[in-house]
Amino acid sequence: MRETIHFSGIGGVGMSALAQMAAMGGRAVSGSDRDFDRGRNLAVKASLAELGIKIYPQDGSGINGDTAELALSTAIEESNPEVARAKELGVKITHRSELLAAQVNVFDTIAVAGTSGKSTVAAMLFAVLEAGGLGPSIITGGALGELKERGLAGNAFRGAGKVLVVEADESDGTIVRYRPKTGLLLNISKDHKDIAELNRIFTEFAGNCGRLLVNADDGPAASLLPRAEKFGFNSGGWKVADVKPGPFSSDFKINGVQFSLPAPGHYNIENALAACAAASVYGVKLEAAAAGLKNFRGVERRFVLTGEKNGVTVIDDYAHNPAKISALLGALHQAAGRRVFAVYQPHGFTPTRHLKAELIESFASGLNKRDVLIMPEIYYAGGTANKDISSKDISDAVAQKGREAIFFKDRSEIPAAVSALVRPGDIVAVMGARDATLAAFAASILEALP
Repeated sequence: MRETIHFSGIGGVGMSALAQMAAMGGRAVSGSDRDFDRGRNLAVKASLAELGIKIYPQDGSGINGDTAELALSTAIEESNPEVARAKELGVKITHRSELLAAQVNVFDTIAVAGTSGKSTVAAMLFAVLEAGGLGPSIITGGALGELKERGLAGNAFRGAGKVLVVEADESDGTIVRYRPKTGLLLNISKDHKDIAELNRIFTEFAGNCGRLLVNADDGPAASLLPRAEKFGFNSGGWKVADVKPGPFSSDFKINGVQFSLPAPGHYNIENALAACAAASVYGVKLEAAAAGLKNFRGVERRFVLTGEKNGVTVIDDYAHNPAKISALLGALHQAAGRRVFAVYQPHGFTPTRHLKAELIESFASGLNKRDVLIMPEIYYAGGTANKDISSKDISDAVAQKGREAIFFKDRSEIPAAVSALVRPGDIVAVMGARDATLAAFAASILEALP
């Protein structure tokens, strides 16, 4: 009898999370990924295999007599050999969003939404719920350090309890299919879509939630949903006080309870408050939340310390849209007197074109006079793309606004160039999304330092 579900593109964060949930739930799982075939992203491949997931080449051979269902993401074309083979054999084809919606509806789900901070808040919420004894599950876009330490890929876990934390991504519009018990809206800013379209999506999402918590300190979110339950630094019965920021940590109090968070920046205190507000709905006390966040292991490529060498610090971060870039630069400048080298690789020609003006402004206003912006060419993931924009268009415009900015057509030249420019006390921040090689690229910069 057919019973296996096959994930085409299983190496992607969304697909790998669903595959892990299926395997942890006892279902037979297989998958394929073009990156695996090219010898890339092999750590994820190994962690999936550890769960008993069988990996095939993406040539159609993974679709066979045991295959009951083929799961696809929007990245898989109709011409893919696995799609053709599934149609030939009469195998059911399901979109990733349908599978995620089904998981959301089975559990008592908390869906974390917003254009920035979703992965970090989801991870913090998972830590807080675990500390509160709820045995949560999670499906998210960023690998949790805590789960990686358990030998997992890090972006999914099936706990013993009934609560599921989901990162609800608005980029493809499928967020409107979810029916979570609790929704959490962090913020709204231009990213993959324009504000008008985001407002429509988040309004529909809000209507599908059993209850909704909205960040009162984000004007666009709060004004869009004025009747929703609010949380904020001084809103909704919450009060954040005694904030003591550090370059790599934050101390503060929420309603009088002391928190020591191993993550910097005002935005991470905001993230912690969001996690506490959502967890309080499920009965988790602030003391338990503080205990859970004290040992927070972070999220992959979210302000990860790559290393330090001769007084130079190298940071790796997922910041890729204007809001995230501004938040990261603000956190880095809390380390007073340190010069910042922002090494930013845009992802995709369409997003870069869409956000060009906002990206230029985020660097022009976020960088200090002594700072330096370094940009390789836009990351190209494949497929059809109109390549009528370059990273040089961004760096040139930032330079025209009075900030030092350098473009490198060949990314491999950047480590040596950074090594020649930095001096003790400087911070190098590698920034960008989607490209799985960026963490290794940050490590190569560290290695090249004098």
